[in-house]
Amino acid sequence: MASLTIRNIDDSLKATLRMSAAANQRSMEEEARQILKRFLLQKKCAEGIGTRIAKRFSEAGGIELSPVSRSLPRQSSISSSDSYQ
Repeated sequence: MASLTIRNIDDSLKATLRMSAAANQRSMEEEARQILKRFLLQKKCAEGIGTRIAKRFSEAGGIELSPVSRSLPRQSSISSSDSYQ
């Protein structure tokens, strides 16, 4: 696994991290990992896939599709009284 060193953290931020870690019974290092993971995954999944697809193709202008005619499903020729042997 990779390591990350973060320098010049404000003292109040470090104290807040320490308090959050203690409240969650974790080390400060683990708390920082969990915060980063939560933030990055939440940001990544904030929009649904349909919204992301629509945004991506909205610049292309889209297309109009003609309506599709549909019919009712076919009726089964097997009745419930028929038995398989």
